[in-house]
Amino acid sequence: MTGPVPLAKIWRGEFLESLHLGHAVICDGAGEIVHAWGNPDEIVLPRSSSKMLQAIPLITSGAADAAGLTTQQLALACASHQGAAIHTDPVTRWLADLGMGEGDLRCGPQMPADKPAMEGLIKTDNSPCQIHNNCSGKHAGFLTLGKHLGAGPEYIDPSHPVQKAGLEAFEELTQLTSPGYVIDGCSAPNFSSSLHGLARAMGFFASAHTRSDRTSTAAARLTEAMALHPELVAGETRACTELMRAMGGKVAIKTGAEAFYVAILPEQQMGIALKIADGTTRGAECAIAALLVRLGVLDANHPATLKRMNAPLTNWRGTLTGYLKPAKELLA
Repeated sequence: MTGPVPLAKIWRGEFLESLHLGHAVICDGAGEIVHAWGNPDEIVLPRSSSKMLQAIPLITSGAADAAGLTTQQLALACASHQGAAIHTDPVTRWLADLGMGEGDLRCGPQMPADKPAMEGLIKTDNSPCQIHNNCSGKHAGFLTLGKHLGAGPEYIDPSHPVQKAGLEAFEELTQLTSPGYVIDGCSAPNFSSSLHGLARAMGFFASAHTRSDRTSTAAARLTEAMALHPELVAGETRACTELMRAMGGKVAIKTGAEAFYVAILPEQQMGIALKIADGTTRGAECAIAALLVRLGVLDANHPATLKRMNAPLTNWRGTLTGYLKPAKELLA
């Protein structure tokens, strides 16, 4: 079995100061491995990178159309947002349209990462609520599905029909039986799979527009929604938003906690999944940028790319001290 391999490096002058090891897989639309680094069979937790899979039943059940969900709402169902007004306002309206409110969520309160929203709460001595949670859009999707199914309010329970539907979609698209689950930061179950399984699922999403079956149609709609609304998927200054904009809406990408990343490339009909073993975000962002450059969908010299790949490191005086660079093998 192959262990993790170098995917990103910190160079300080001529010295290799830090090394980020990990695994990465690129699959075609049929789920076959095109390129791999490290161990494709590594069992991983995709965390928020699996939100598109969790949102599949929202569409295939008919719940999304019955509720008249927009592309913005579908993007929010896949989002790890910053809690900015552009995220919390539409989630609030979405809940109201369901006849529900913040108290129906089960994701827990979270201080927004968006600086104006965070400062607004601090200045007014207010506390964050569950709508500020970066997963509130996903949970609004869960509530929409639960209402459509006539299921109970505790939708985060692994035995709830909403989560059973999510597991069914997850296993269908990864083409693997999940070896188990953990409880994610938002309290919903997060199912594990192999890295190849996750890349296979992203390949399914990438080729979904070539098919007309129900699951493929749902995958294509979610991919389109993310690409149309990159600002809703993450937020300003975030890698997901900035890199999707840099690619002109032709690719959908999604991060997950502990340095996971996936990408969906519809024109190339390829999917990517990667995991940095030490859980460091900078390593995952550098590696995904390198793979997108490798596949010809991201300009290596775009400002959004240069913030993550071959990114200069400076000290407090602004002196250049080193670079964050991808392993050469990712670009070869």
